[in-house]
Amino acid sequence: MSIDNHTSSSDKFFTNSHLKITLEKNKFQAIRAQSLQNIETFWSEQAENLVWNRHWNKTLEWNPPFAKWFVGGLLNASINCLDKHINSEIKNKAAIIWEGENGENITITYYQLYQKVNQFSNALQNLGIRKGDRVTIYLPMVPELPIAILACSRIGAIHNVVFSGFSSTALVDRINDAKSKVIITADGGFRRGKIIELKKIVDEALINTPSIQNVVVVRRTGKHIEMTNKDLWWDDIIHNQSNYCEPELVESTHPLFILYTSGTTGKPKGVVHSTGGYLTHIYSTAKWVFDFNQQDIFFCSADIGWVTGHSYIVYAPLMHGVTEILFEGTPDYPQPDRYWSLVEKYGITILYITPTTLRMYRKYGNKVPNSFNLSTLRLLGTVGESIDPEVWMWYFTTIGKEKCPIVDTWWQTETGGIMISHCTGIDIMPMKPGSAMFPVPGVDLAIVNDEGNTLPQNQKGYLVIKKPWPGMLMTLWENDEKYKNNYWKFHKDYYYYLAGDYAIMDDDFYFWLLGRSDDVLKISGHRLGTIELESSFISHMSISEAAVTSKPDKTKGESIVAFLVLKKDCVESDQLRKEIIEHIRKNIGAIATPKEIYFVNKLPKTRSGKIMRRLLKSIASGLTIGDTTTLEDDTSIVEIQKIYNELNDIVKI
Repeated sequence: MSIDNHTSSSDKFFTNSHLKITLEKNKFQAIRAQSLQNIETFWSEQAENLVWNRHWNKTLEWNPPFAKWFVGGLLNASINCLDKHINSEIKNKAAIIWEGENGENITITYYQLYQKVNQFSNALQNLGIRKGDRVTIYLPMVPELPIAILACSRIGAIHNVVFSGFSSTALVDRINDAKSKVIITADGGFRRGKIIELKKIVDEALINTPSIQNVVVVRRTGKHIEMTNKDLWWDDIIHNQSNYCEPELVESTHPLFILYTSGTTGKPKGVVHSTGGYLTHIYSTAKWVFDFNQQDIFFCSADIGWVTGHSYIVYAPLMHGVTEILFEGTPDYPQPDRYWSLVEKYGITILYITPTTLRMYRKYGNKVPNSFNLSTLRLLGTVGESIDPEVWMWYFTTIGKEKCPIVDTWWQTETGGIMISHCTGIDIMPMKPGSAMFPVPGVDLAIVNDEGNTLPQNQKGYLVIKKPWPGMLMTLWENDEKYKNNYWKFHKDYYYYLAGDYAIMDDDFYFWLLGRSDDVLKISGHRLGTIELESSFISHMSISEAAVTSKPDKTKGESIVAFLVLKKDCVESDQLRKEIIEHIRKNIGAIATPKEIYFVNKLPKTRSGKIMRRLLKSIASGLTIGDTTTLEDDTSIVEIQKIYNELNDIVKI
C-alpha cells in the first residue's frame, strides 16, 4: 500500500521498502524503546510538564482493566490552559482566531479568554453547578463552545459536549444518561447558508429530560426563539460577573468529560476521561507530533463535538500557548476552497484535516488550491480514518509543495489522544504514503490473531494495546461491565485493549491501518477490508472517492458492491466500469472483483466526514436504512437509493 521510490527534491522524506530502521541509529525509535522499558517512569516524566497543585504519590494504579494515573495528584485543566500563561509573554497573544461561515471573525487573546472563562465559571456556579455535576453543551463552532468547556473544567463540573448536528432524540439519550443539570445551546447555527434551529431541537428534547434545570442560550443568528422560565441568555448571566473564579482543584482521576460514541446498534457509549492522565497524554502527543512553536497558527478542522476537537482544539493547543483557528463553516461552502482561503488569509502553519475532505478537494483538481498562497504551511496532518496513498501524495505535492512532512494520525475517542503517528517533534522520519508510521513513545501496540497471539511482520491482524496509557478512558459512564466486555480481552497472563481495527506491520516496522474489523467483507471465505478495497478504487485515475460494502450472495456468501464518485471531467460508461474492474483484479486479485458498481455524485457522510457504509449496506441488501441522525446531507442517500433501484439489474457484472 506504499508508494516507494518517489523521485523529487523531497527524497529525504521517503524510504524504499528495503530500508531497515534500527533502534540504535534512530533517535525516535531509541526514545520509544526506552519508554516501553518502564512506562510508569516515562509517563511520570511527561506529567511534570503540567501545572500540579499537589504532586501525585503513585504514578499508576493498575487493576486490569481499570487504570488510575497520577494518584493523589491535584490539578485543574483551566489553570493548565490559561492561568499559567497570564504572567508570561503569551498573555496578550491571540489564543483563538474565530471565523464564522459568513466571514465574520473575532480574535481572542489568552488574557481575554481567561476573563471570559472566569466570568462564565461564576455564572455556572450561580446556577448551582458544583464539582462533579454534568453540563451538556450543544453549540455550533463559536467561541462560547471552548469557553463553556473550560469554565466547566474550572469549577470541576463534567462537560458532555454533543455535536450540534445531532437530533433531539440523540440529545435526549445523552442528557439522560449523564443526568445533566444544565444544557448550553444557541438560538441557532449556520450550516451551508441555512440556520439550524438548535434551540428548537433542545426544546423538543426537554420534554423527555427531567434532570435539566436551566438552558443557557447563546445569541448567534438573531433568529426569534421562544424562551421559557428555564431559559437564560448567555449575555445576561455573565453580566457583572467577576473576571476571576477560584479554580476547583480536582484529583487527577476526577472525570474531566464524558463523550458519547455512536455505534451501528444500541445506545451510545459514554466514554469517561480523567483529568491528569488525559492532559498529560495530549500535551505530550501534541508536542511530539506537531512540534508546536510560538509562531504557529494551528488549524484543526474537526468539530469540538468530536474527540479531536476536545483534545487538539480546546486543550492541547491552549496548554502549549499556540494561536489556533476556530472555524464554523464547511470546507466547500460557498466554494470548494474554504480551507485554502483560510490558510492564505491567516498564514496557517499546521493543517490538521480529514482524508474525506482531501478526497473531496482532490476531485476539483489542482487549479483551486494552486490559486492560493499556501507557502506558510510547514506541517500537514490527517485524522479520522486511513488515508489512501494517492490522496496522501496529492496532499504532499499539491498542498504541501513537497516541503511539508505529513502526520497521519491514528487514535480513537477511547484512547483520548494520538497513538500512532509521525512524531516530527522528535525526529523527521522517512515516510511511506498511506502508513500511519509508528506508535508514539510510551504506547505499546501489537497486531494479534483471533487467539490473541502476536503476529509476525506482514501478517494482517487485530490492532491491540498491551499496556495502559495515560489518555485511556477510565470506564463507560456508570457501566463498568460494558467497559470491560467491549474493550478488553485476557491473553495468558495479561489484559489487552482491542481497538477494533485491522492493521499490518511491514518489514520496516511501519504500521498500516486497514479499517474497522467490523467493516470486513467475507468473499468466498476470504476476508477483505473496506479500506484496502477503497484505496485500490481511488488509485484509478478516474475515481476521486469510493465506498465499498457488500450484500448477501448465495454462492460467495457476500459479494462486493462499490459506490464511486468520478473526478470532475470523467464520464461514466460501461467501458469505464470494465476498466475499473480490471484495475481491481490487477491490484488486489480476482477475489476482489466487484459484482456491482454505481457512479454517484456524493457519498453519504457524517458531519465529521466519515462515510456511512452502514447505510450503503442497507440499500444494497434491501434493508431498512435506519437512523440517519448524523448524516451530513440527506440528498446523498436519496440519490444513491434512486440510482441503485434504477440500475440494479444493469450494473451487475
